[in-house]
Amino acid sequence: MKKKIAYLALGIFSLCVTACNAGSNGPDMSRTYEKLDSDTLYVNKVENLDNDFIMGMDASSVIAEEASGVKYYDYDGKEEDVFKVLSDSGINYIRVRIWNNPYDADGHGYGGGNNDLAKAIEIGKRATKYKMKLLVDFHYSDFWADPAKQMAPKAWEGLEYFDLQDALYNYTKESLQALKDAGVVVGMVQVGNETNGGKMAGLSTPDMGFFCALFNKGSEAVREVFPEALVAVHFANPEKTNNYLNWAADLDRNDVDYDVFGSSYYPYWHGTLDNLSGVLSTIAETYNKKVMVLETSYAYTGEDTDLFSNTIGETSGYDYKPYPFTIAGQTNHIREVTDTIANKTTNGIGVCYWEGTWISVGDDWESNNSKWENYGSGWATSYAGDYDPNDAGKWYGGCAVDNQAMFDATGHPLESLKVWNLMRFGNVTQKYVDGIEDAYVSYYTYEDFKLPETVNVIYNDNSKAAIPVVWEEFDIAAAKAAGNAKYDIKGDAQGQEVYCHLTILEYNFIENFGFETGDYDPWVMTNLSETQLSDTYKVQVTAENPQTGKYAAHFWAQAANVVNFEVEQEITVERAGIYKYQASFLGGTAAEPDLSLQNIYIYVKINDKMLYTAPGKITYYNDGYSDAKINNIEIKDGDKIVVGFHVEASQAGSWGDVDDAMFNFVA
Repeated sequence: MKKKIAYLALGIFSLCVTACNAGSNGPDMSRTYEKLDSDTLYVNKVENLDNDFIMGMDASSVIAEEASGVKYYDYDGKEEDVFKVLSDSGINYIRVRIWNNPYDADGHGYGGGNNDLAKAIEIGKRATKYKMKLLVDFHYSDFWADPAKQMAPKAWEGLEYFDLQDALYNYTKESLQALKDAGVVVGMVQVGNETNGGKMAGLSTPDMGFFCALFNKGSEAVREVFPEALVAVHFANPEKTNNYLNWAADLDRNDVDYDVFGSSYYPYWHGTLDNLSGVLSTIAETYNKKVMVLETSYAYTGEDTDLFSNTIGETSGYDYKPYPFTIAGQTNHIREVTDTIANKTTNGIGVCYWEGTWISVGDDWESNNSKWENYGSGWATSYAGDYDPNDAGKWYGGCAVDNQAMFDATGHPLESLKVWNLMRFGNVTQKYVDGIEDAYVSYYTYEDFKLPETVNVIYNDNSKAAIPVVWEEFDIAAAKAAGNAKYDIKGDAQGQEVYCHLTILEYNFIENFGFETGDYDPWVMTNLSETQLSDTYKVQVTAENPQTGKYAAHFWAQAANVVNFEVEQEITVERAGIYKYQASFLGGTAAEPDLSLQNIYIYVKINDKMLYTAPGKITYYNDGYSDAKINNIEIKDGDKIVVGFHVEASQAGSWGDVDDAMFNFVA
């Protein structure tokens, strides 16, 4: 229940803030925020939240959810339009993805909300009714687009490059015009979704000029239909800082017309908030752009409410768990991200939560599965295999993020949904222990170490205090002998379960093994090709596609019969024994990869003789990195050791990356 708060000399202050309207030609979008009641949420006020700061919610699956029988309720338990509940909770933007044609030839939906233009119009009209602007997210695909896949819409397959530009422009303009004709207020338009590194609408190219031309065609359409709307680009993986900086430079170099550099930020995988703020601020300051978080979320429980496996579980699916998987943990995540963008990031304009309305559609798996198939309320239906056989065709089913929603499995809003409102005012409640912070430690096999003696309890206000912990029996010596591995060790801290996430690493005798200096030194690169290095034949260290860290050794050639080089390094080991060597390869070609036209291998020279080799390969980007490995390398005292890799790829458009070269002691 809402209440107006008087201005007081002491205690918690409240204020009513009014958002800007849509302009003289649109409906009145002015907003007045009144503080909501909460007896359980402890929310430190976020300063400097101006009226235009975007507090967004991606609600793309709502139509499919409702078709599946889902009902949504307000805080008093009364059935209500979910968009009114979101608006009343402080949300002022609704984000919706648009797929060109998410249906097979028989009209069966691919799932994930079956988010075509018609769904976007329906969602947009409801958002506008409750004074929330629409954030249109064009994937330029018939189904999910993300860093791993950017498939062309079926209707665009096989188009020549300039025809692809025209198709993208026409589709964007016609879709936006349909939204405008329906009376939808559009505040921002994304031209692409998580378009990492030259991949969008089926185009995958190292030529950023071609790629950026697609951005500009989308932007051109936005400017013509909604000239007051912001144009956003969207990338993922901000922890790879140099990728972001390089992409921003490419956008500038190719005169891309956009307003907002948007980032996904999921704390499980995407690094620290300080890093996020740093890289976005650099881009904002260098290119005079606005920046924001276009996707984020956090689990409020480790439970699986729809009986389909979740991306994030209590002890799995994440690299880092900064908050407990609780209502308070979800609240604190949203509050901290918002504070980072509003107060610690140059030109930060907002935060958008991803799919906070995507919940379970029933009580048992059979009923759920039927609804997922019939209404598209799961992440993918079996029919999606027609378009995406390698992913959706194998793993179709329910919602993998229902435990990260902001409504419970019965459609009632979580108390944490109020955080969007309460960040503007602050809210103090009784302080209590909300959970235990897991421990994260990393050691080399040659180091002496023991597990932490204390861990932190986390309070609902996100403060912490150290308490003693007792770990289950764990054989450190055996783990060190096993080499590279990760372990999750259970512990007890004053009766509460906690985990130590231990990473054990073998010592690597290769210097600059991941090219993290930004160059080859002390590696030596030798070009064996008759073609000299140039803009069309590159062999250099870049931040384009590292497996780990920020850099990798990268190559690309536009023409055939060009790629031919070696990179090697002389190393010194501490003692005689048996060793192993490996390196990781990623890459592809302009056409279907032909392995018979590749001669790629790693090698070890002992006393100037090449005694050990192992093959590598480049195939398709979506296949990810593959490892080339050599075991049982015998090293004697005084041996001269040289490690290296040879890359020869004859097809035109051959490209790739080499990363994480490892030379380790075995016995």
